[in-house]
Amino acid sequence: MSKEPNSRAGKTSGRGQRDLKVRVKTAKGRKMSSKLWLERQLNDPYVARAKREGYRGRAAYKILELDDKYRFLVPGARVVDLGCAPGGWCQVAVARVNALGEKSGKKVGRVLGLDLQEVDPIAGAEIHQLDFLSDGADDLVKEWLGGPADVVMSDMAASSSGHKGTDHLRIVALVEAAAQLAFDVLEPGGTFVAKVLAGGAETEMQAMLKRNFTKVANVKPPASRSDSSEKFVVATGFRGRQDEVDQDED
Repeated sequence: MSKEPNSRAGKTSGRGQRDLKVRVKTAKGRKMSSKLWLERQLNDPYVARAKREGYRGRAAYKILELDDKYRFLVPGARVVDLGCAPGGWCQVAVARVNALGEKSGKKVGRVLGLDLQEVDPIAGAEIHQLDFLSDGADDLVKEWLGGPADVVMSDMAASSSGHKGTDHLRIVALVEAAAQLAFDVLEPGGTFVAKVLAGGAETEMQAMLKRNFTKVANVKPPASRSDSSEKFVVATGFRGRQDEVDQDED
């Protein structure tokens, strides 16, 4: 028989249930940062939801929310996910572009995931262990997709150095590199989505995207933690590569 909760154990919310928060004791030898990370994970509703719904991580909800707003993962779309591990974005893309052909009467899309590390298979996605910066990566991507991509997306982040300014510069450089691949593989009208960190050094990167896309938006989806400096750039309406040309008149 279940016991009634002790009224002194916690306050009752307006929903008729106690608002419980998991606290983690700091074990001997465990760093405070690790304790805080674990405590945050245990109390994160997106982490719990991801487990219930079968996603490989809470990041899946970021791309879900971005796509709900901008509608780029449509049935039939060919999608490239850069730095796809652990695979949550691929899982979302597979369902939305109908890569498994489960939506009767809808076009069947393709999902291609690339990562430096090995990624466990995902039904409906083709995963390759590849450095997208390597020579010929764009040709391989188009070969594997069977043509140009409609969407190139990236949730990549550079390894943290512990220095905020350095980390910001690194991720901006990573986004610029991902954008260069997108320029080589995207179909005209295509979409580029990438994570960036707010920090003020992305002016040139934003200008580059505005030259190559008809619209560039900067968004912080609800699933992005409020204490994080991350945001996402969503560039739509690829114009075809527009290289900057300096013309100095004599």
